[in-house]
Amino acid sequence: MTRTEIEEKVRDFMIEDMEIAAEKVHANALLKEDMGIDSLDYVDIIVIVNRIFGFKIKLEEMTNVKTLGDFCDYIEQKIKE
Repeated sequence: MTRTEIEEKVRDFMIEDMEIAAEKVHANALLKEDMGIDSLDYVDIIVIVNRIFGFKIKLEEMTNVKTLGDFCDYIEQKIKE
C-alpha cells in the first residue's frame, strides 16, 4: 500500500466514520486541538484501523503522534513491519 493510499483511507474514515469536517482533515491538523479527537474517539479509531489496515494500534506507540501526518507515518511504519 502506498503512502497516498494510506492518506486517502485515513482521510475517508476521518470524514465518514469520525464525522470530522473535510476542511479540518489535512496533514498538519492536530488530532486533539484541530480535529477534536478525544480518548473515546481513539477506541473507534483503533477498531477502524484494525478493519482497514489489519493491525491493532498500541496506544503506547502513539505518544509522539500529534498530527494527522504523524498518524499516517505511524500507519505506514506498521504496514511495513
